[in-house]
Amino acid sequence: MKGNYLIVLGYLVAISCVGVYSRRYAKKTPEDFFLAGRSLGPVLLFFTLAATNFSAFTVFGFSGAGYRLGYGFYPIMGFGTAFMAITFSFIGKRVWELGKTEGYITPAELIGRQYNSRPLCLVFFAVMTLFTLPYVAIQPISAGYTLESLLGIPYFAGATLVMGVVVLYVFLGGLRGVAWTDAIQGGMMIGLMILALVIIAAPHGGLIQANHSGFQKFSELYSRPGPGNAFPVGIWFSYMLLWFLCDPLFPQLFQRFFAAKNRRALDIAMVTYPVITGFLFLLPVAIGVLGRLSIPGLEGKQADRILPLLMERHANNWIGTLVLTAGLAALMSTLGSQLLTLSSMFTRDVPRHPLEERKQRWVGKAFVVALAVAGLAIAYRPPGTILKIATQTFTGLAVLFPTLLGGLYWRRATALGAILSIVVGEILVASYALGWLPTLGFLPVVPIVAATTAVFVFVSLLSSRGVSESGPRALRSIPSKKPTRKMIYAMASFLILFLLGIDWWAWGSATPLILGFPWWVWYFCGLNGILVAAMAAFLKD
Repeated sequence: MKGNYLIVLGYLVAISCVGVYSRRYAKKTPEDFFLAGRSLGPVLLFFTLAATNFSAFTVFGFSGAGYRLGYGFYPIMGFGTAFMAITFSFIGKRVWELGKTEGYITPAELIGRQYNSRPLCLVFFAVMTLFTLPYVAIQPISAGYTLESLLGIPYFAGATLVMGVVVLYVFLGGLRGVAWTDAIQGGMMIGLMILALVIIAAPHGGLIQANHSGFQKFSELYSRPGPGNAFPVGIWFSYMLLWFLCDPLFPQLFQRFFAAKNRRALDIAMVTYPVITGFLFLLPVAIGVLGRLSIPGLEGKQADRILPLLMERHANNWIGTLVLTAGLAALMSTLGSQLLTLSSMFTRDVPRHPLEERKQRWVGKAFVVALAVAGLAIAYRPPGTILKIATQTFTGLAVLFPTLLGGLYWRRATALGAILSIVVGEILVASYALGWLPTLGFLPVVPIVAATTAVFVFVSLLSSRGVSESGPRALRSIPSKKPTRKMIYAMASFLILFLLGIDWWAWGSATPLILGFPWWVWYFCGLNGILVAAMAAFLKD
């Protein structure tokens, strides 16, 4: 047990030291504290984009979902999230350009000033904060599970300890410190998740044999629609669409677009992102599936603990502890980014008049503490499985997508259309959460975003009629451009790839197992590779 304490303590101290060291390079300006001086190059930007998006949901949520739902969970995450990387180009580069020319630091600031509407800025801020808080809470929930298993620390005490360390290095280094720790924690997570899968498969004859044994005992985990008809085609399509719509609206990911050094950094991140999702996301899902062989019978929220339970059973103390620090690395990278981004939004978007620079930093730090307390309050009694919490959170953020896209590209978009679309969308989110409306065979995100978009377009067209100065202000001076042939070909290619990802013709098929995995797992690995090639071709001059 002493060895376990030393490993965990050493890791937490090392990460804190990175925050201390990064402070040497910090300048006392909000732009430096919140955006690292807009200086993140290709390598650091890629690692911080990836690590901030690979959270406790990735390690603990995916393994729990794999345990309950099988390999069917891999494609909707591995390919669905990879497909989202397209938005790095048509949203990320536009956001970067506007941030550089207009001085934007937060997502709500961009939206509010684009539409010239303080009420819209506040609504955008409120929605982002409200629906990010449960996702913030997922991180200490998982930290509590991990430290309880590793060290016997009571669940909530472990959650509080990790939250405190994250708050410390956010205070010390701002985004620069967070980005540096993201790079370290992202590399740790990949290496240690590979080690975890090897350890878990070893007692069952290795990965290939373990999957063959799992197929014999739990065949429903190897085909779709999965146990309990978990993934009918409508639900599958919904998940694919959900990641595309909501991921760019994660405030911590959105703010990385502002922090990029140049367009090339975003281009490289877009092409490499599907590579890492296609590989990394398979690991925790496979851990969850194979966990059924060692520890059958877990239900509901219990399945989210499968990785700590497997390490306790199959790994010696120090290796198991080392592996579970991968989960800590994942959740801490996301948590730090969430706290920093939401605090920047509070300091810049809520006050009616801009705060002086020194006051911005201190108010931002105070709000970090407030957010940490709120996240811990939610984590005190987890309201559901990690997957359920995340899905509801993501749907609330997806409502903002039409407003974001309109603010970047549509000249007839108006603040009234944006506000009403968001209000209608969030009323629908609450109505679906309470079970008042039918889903029609889809996740709620599909009818909600359809209704939100219709309201946004209809109200914007009506409210902009006859008004010469309507529309997002930065678009008024930009000449209209017709889509080029290259853009049309790229859009057609991406649409075809998305449709190929809805492979309904393979439902019910699991065999042949190729190197232990169902053949359609390899099909999606291939789609990921084609997606990378298509993105690279699109970026060539």
